[in-house]
Amino acid sequence: MNRGLNLLVQHGKPEEILPSLAKTFEAHTVYAHKETCSEELNVERLVRNGLRQVVLLPSPGQSTSLSSSNHPKLQLIWGSTMYHIEDLPFSTSSLPDVYTQFRKSVESKCTIRICIRTPTSLGPPPNIEDWGSVPSINQLGLHEEKVSRGMRFIGGEAAALSRVNEYFWKKDLLKVYKATRNGMLGPDYSTKFSPWLASGSLSPRFIYQEVKRYEKERQANDSTYWVLFELIWRDYFRFLSVKYGNSLFHQGGPRKVEARWSQDQTMFEAWRDGCTGYPLIDANMKELSATGFMSNRGRQIVCSFLVRDMGIDWRMGAEWFETCLLDYDPCSNYGNWTYGAGVGNDPREDRYFSIPKQAKTYDPEGEYVAFWLPELQALPNDKRNFPGKSYIKQIVPLKFGNITSSGDNDSASARRTAFRGKQRGHMR
Repeated sequence: MNRGLNLLVQHGKPEEILPSLAKTFEAHTVYAHKETCSEELNVERLVRNGLRQVVLLPSPGQSTSLSSSNHPKLQLIWGSTMYHIEDLPFSTSSLPDVYTQFRKSVESKCTIRICIRTPTSLGPPPNIEDWGSVPSINQLGLHEEKVSRGMRFIGGEAAALSRVNEYFWKKDLLKVYKATRNGMLGPDYSTKFSPWLASGSLSPRFIYQEVKRYEKERQANDSTYWVLFELIWRDYFRFLSVKYGNSLFHQGGPRKVEARWSQDQTMFEAWRDGCTGYPLIDANMKELSATGFMSNRGRQIVCSFLVRDMGIDWRMGAEWFETCLLDYDPCSNYGNWTYGAGVGNDPREDRYFSIPKQAKTYDPEGEYVAFWLPELQALPNDKRNFPGKSYIKQIVPLKFGNITSSGDNDSASARRTAFRGKQRGHMR
């Protein structure tokens, strides 16, 4: 509105609303963001078909014969990624199945396009009596919950740019990102850019430009590079969704892995509700339900527990994340879950996360679990992750041995095989 336009808000299906608007305003083109997954692609198809039903009156001097020029067109614009799809050194069908190969190739052969400046003036708007209004939470049939714990995210571009400024420049946290990114408690262990990236309120190319400015004006180190490293992971999963299509959502994943999964609802609900008897799992799941967010480290741990220790169908976990996450997007969410379940395109990313090891490494004082599970606060710090009978009964034994009261696995094989997984953060 500051630039002379306005936002028209209408309620309904895009394939019905957009052709109607195109007809009313005699629009020759509808511009939209290009998507990659099947549900979104189906909407694009329906909108395109709807526009073909609209016949525009010919402009003065134009032939009156019916042709494609007499119908509004749908023009889709690629966005969302740091590297533009047209700049990749290979076609999406030839996309490497190993992330490192993809990363090294794009880093050496591609340039990142600069952000397009927003025009100072966009008006004048068409003459519309009722522009509508953004619906309230109540109008959408929901109710607003007060977030008393964890970070409270505010939507929109202004909040997104404010967070970038705060994290990079005001608090000067970019220089330590790689050292802190595996944290789980508080607002500043990681960038927290992901909800704004997922909603389109923040451009990954803008983050790239700010990182480069920071490197020039302050310092360049492993941490400044690692922010870009994570954005390349995010790009990779989006391009993989083009290559592999709906196999991202299939039980066997892109590699069509045959495995027997349980869909036991009682077991799943224990995981979903944070009632597994393992404080590190339960605390993460309660944070997700309360805030719509979970740390990258937490996501990998609860995924591994669901599929490795509980043997539950990974798609049930992915769907619950889809339900809860503020930063949900189908490519990153299902891409990460296929990797975590061992059905992703790279079999070497098939990893098990040992809960005792993760707890000792990333929550050694039990601060995180005590924050989300107040009943553990009275316990000594070293017992909070390993409370024994002071906490609810464990729903399943661990795949590689049970947790003793000291937090050790009683199986020697656990110490050999329960290694840590690689970081796939995508700017969380």
